[in-house]
Amino acid sequence: MHCAIQKAEVLDGAHLMQILWHDGTESFYPAVWLRDNCQCPDCYLDSAKARKFLVESLDVNIGIKDLSFDRKRVLITWPSEHTSEFEAEWLKKRCFSQQAREKLQRELFFPECQYWGSELQLPTLNFEDVLKNDEHAYKWLSSLKNVGIVRLTGASNKRGEVLKLGKRIGFLYLTFYGHTWQVQDKIAANNVAYTTGKLSFHTDYPALHHPPGVQLLHCIKQTVTGGDSEIVDGFNICRKLKEKDPRAFQILSSTFVDFTDIGVDYCDFSVQSKHKIIELDDKGEVVRINFNNATRDTVFDVPVEKVQPFYEALKHFVDLMNCEESKFTFKMNPGDVITFDNWRLLHGRCSYEAGTEISRHLEGAYADWDVVMSRLRILRKTLQNRN
Repeated sequence: MHCAIQKAEVLDGAHLMQILWHDGTESFYPAVWLRDNCQCPDCYLDSAKARKFLVESLDVNIGIKDLSFDRKRVLITWPSEHTSEFEAEWLKKRCFSQQAREKLQRELFFPECQYWGSELQLPTLNFEDVLKNDEHAYKWLSSLKNVGIVRLTGASNKRGEVLKLGKRIGFLYLTFYGHTWQVQDKIAANNVAYTTGKLSFHTDYPALHHPPGVQLLHCIKQTVTGGDSEIVDGFNICRKLKEKDPRAFQILSSTFVDFTDIGVDYCDFSVQSKHKIIELDDKGEVVRINFNNATRDTVFDVPVEKVQPFYEALKHFVDLMNCEESKFTFKMNPGDVITFDNWRLLHGRCSYEAGTEISRHLEGAYADWDVVMSRLRILRKTLQNRN
């Protein structure tokens, strides 16, 4: 009943359509928006879910010539005698009220965010279940979006498992380190991750202007002592920093920092970028952390008087991450795959001893959030259609 039309009429000199629904709510639709979104075959390619109607052909001052309706649809005639038909459910979903817009945005972008610290209960699923079962795959990706990290157990102890997860979501994100990359102690390492030393909290690849959104790490071999993984919820740390030191938060969310990565791997590369360490959206909400101390450039493009305040702000940010109540420490076992939000989580690693043979081996890969979110929406629709 909530999508049944009780009444539809034209207002504001034919420039606005009002619908009164059977559930007692009302919606308003500008005529220009209705004409722009005509769903007829001349204006809309249904097979591609794409608009054919051109802005060049749109009269932005257009009015509605005639309007008719029943419980399930509205039929509009325009001054050119072109007609547009709109289903009630389609219109209701796109209501311009704040409540309706917020509801649709939640459905489209899964914005819920569960903050955590050392008390984290690490979401864990079976690797094979995620590959074969849509409900488990949906739980994997929805938890990844909400919590920021999911552990998958039961993968084999050989290379290639992250490639299977890439196919499960769509495809992986190619970087200068390849489609996948091997985290292990290497001679003349071209990345600090390829050593046995401690890795401080960081996000991967801020040297790119569009850092990969999701990281996948598969444990193939684990050292007996050391090599523990550490993670921290960067969004939660930003929230704490803003409360405790608003000036530091302002500095880190407004200062562009130079990052660099130079070397040879999948091919030779010389990468430069500029990022704010705390990236905000137009509402002032944190949407991405860009911080890797190893690849933070010696070049710093700020006036000299801003250098010291920046370091003070950065030190406070890092100190908050390293508080015992902020970080979660665990050890990956062979066959574990951790998948996490590289825009939100900062991760690190305890040092371990070098030996004559490789004692610790992880295979890593990246995925783009657009690819992950695409699969998440498709899985949700698939499961809804089954119920």
